[in-house]
Amino acid sequence: MHTERLSVLDAGFLEAEDSDDHVSLAIGALAILEGPPPPMADLLKLIDERVRRVPRCTQVVKSHQWDWSAPEWITDDAFNIEHHIRRTAVASPGDEPALFRVVAELMERRLDRARPLWECWVIDGVADGRWAMLTKIHHCIADGISAGSILTQMCDGENAETFATDIRGSNTAVARHTGFAIPSLNPLHWMADSWHLSMSAVRAAYRVTTGAAEIAAGIVSPAAPLLTGPVSDLRRYSAARVRLADLDTVRKQFEVTINDVALAAITDSYRMALLRRGRDPSRNSLRTLVPVSLRSADNLHDPDNRVSVMLPLLPVEEADPVQRLLTVHTRLMTAKSSGQRQAGGAVIAGTNYVPFALSAWTVRLLTKLPQRGIVTVATNVPGPRKRLRLMDREVVSLMPVPPIALSLRTGIAIMTYAEELVFGLIGDFDADVSVDELAAGIDEGVQRLIGISLADQRLRRR
Repeated sequence: MHTERLSVLDAGFLEAEDSDDHVSLAIGALAILEGPPPPMADLLKLIDERVRRVPRCTQVVKSHQWDWSAPEWITDDAFNIEHHIRRTAVASPGDEPALFRVVAELMERRLDRARPLWECWVIDGVADGRWAMLTKIHHCIADGISAGSILTQMCDGENAETFATDIRGSNTAVARHTGFAIPSLNPLHWMADSWHLSMSAVRAAYRVTTGAAEIAAGIVSPAAPLLTGPVSDLRRYSAARVRLADLDTVRKQFEVTINDVALAAITDSYRMALLRRGRDPSRNSLRTLVPVSLRSADNLHDPDNRVSVMLPLLPVEEADPVQRLLTVHTRLMTAKSSGQRQAGGAVIAGTNYVPFALSAWTVRLLTKLPQRGIVTVATNVPGPRKRLRLMDREVVSLMPVPPIALSLRTGIAIMTYAEELVFGLIGDFDADVSVDELAAGIDEGVQRLIGISLADQRLRRR
C-alpha cells in the first residue's frame, strides 16, 4: 500500500508550532453568508459528504519515534464530522469588531493532532441577519492556494475558478526554474552545448548562493524594535477591503502590479504608525517575508506546501506615495532576480534528499533561534473569481486569516474574492501597533493612491 509522507516543508510547520507553546499554525478563512443560517443537522450532512472527497480532511498525522522517517498521512477510521463542525455566537450587535474578536479567540486554539487537522466554526448572530463560518486548516496540510481549493470544494458547485490560474508556475520546466539549457543530440554541437550548460549551471549556482546569503542576512539584521518582539497566546484580528477596480486604476496609471499596490498600502500604514509614535522610519525598518508560489497549473489543487520566500525591505523611509509605490515595484523585481526565490526553492527541495532525522533536527534548531530581522509576513492568496454559495446562501464576504509565529507579531494575508481585494490581519494581543490601526492605515494608503491616480488622469485630459 502506498504511503503518503509529509515533505520536510510540510512537517516543518508542525516543528515550528512545537517550538512555541503560544502559537497555532492554522490557516483561516472567514466567510460571511446571507441568512438565515441552515439547520445544523443539514449543514453537518452536507459538509460530511463534501470533505470525504478531500483525503486530507479524513486523515491524521502519524509521527515516528526518533524521527527515523517523515510523518505520514493515515486514514482516521474514527472520523466523525461532529468533531470538526462547531457552533458559537457573536455578541450583540454582531458587528465586525465583535465578529473579529470571536475570530481572534478561535484562531488562538491549536488543532487537535489526534484528529484530522481542520475544523469549521459556525458563528450565529452576525449583523443584518447574517451568519459566518470560520474554517481552519493546519499549515502542514496546505499553503494558501491549496487551502483555498479545499475551501471551495466545501461550497456549492464544483471546481470554482480562482485567480490562482493567473500565477505563472515557476517549477513547470527545468529551463524556466534554473536557466539550464538542454543539450543538442547532434555530436557536432556537444562541445558548444556543454560549454553553455556549464555556464548556465554556474550562473544558477551563483544566483542560489547569492539569494541564500541575502535571506540569511535579512533574518539576522535587526528591524525596528517597536515592530518586533515575543508572541503571546492571545490574538487580535482585523480586515480591510478595497475594490479591485480601484486598484486596477492605480496599476494602469503607474504600470505596476496589483500586488505592488497592495504592498505599497501596507508600507504606507506601517510608515504612518511609526511616525505617530515619533519614530523615524529607516530603510531597514520593514523587512517583510513574502511567500512565492512554486505551483504549476497542473498541481494548483494538491494539498501540500509549494512555496519559496523573498525578504524585501518595504520602503517605509520614502515619504512620497507615488515614489513609495514605484520603489516597492523596483525592490520586488530586484528580489525576484536576486536568487532569493531560487535559493528558498533549492533549500526546500534539497532537504527532501537527506535523512529526515537530520532535516527535522535542523528545522527544530532553526525555529529555536532568535529572529530579529523580519517584521511581518505579507502573503498574497488568489481567491475565487466569482462569489461562492453554501447551501444556496451567498458568501457575501471572504476574509483570509494568516497565522503568526517565530517572533512575527503581525501577519497579513491579501486575498482576491470576486470584485474585492481583502487584507486579513492577525496580530499579537500585546503588539505595540494594533491590527485595527494597520487595517485603517492600509485603507487610507489605497485611497491616497487612488486619489493621486484620478488626479493625474484629469491633468492628462486637459
